Amino acid sequence: MARQASAGLPHDIYVAILFSFPHTQGMERIDPQQLSEAILTAPAWARVGITMPDERMRERAAAELAQSIVERLNGYPGIPDPDQLKLFP
Repeated sequence: MARQASAGLPHDIYVAILFSFPHTQGMERIDPQQLSEAILTAPAWARVGITMPDERMRERAAAELAQSIVERLNGYPGIPDPDQLKLFP
């Protein structure tokens, strides 16, 4: 069984989502509230599909869920990491 990460997503999907955003490649973080909203606004079939016993359906649903989340969060500004020093004011 796959490890579960935040928001009940399988660990590998959660990690893929976190590292797929341009604003996370710097020293910024994703707001958990924004991620939750993005998950909840994803297509219902994808949210349900990741729990199906059919591996192919889970993969298709996970891809759709990840794509939906990426599209939703690309419009949000990232949250600066409080531990990162600012180079410019």
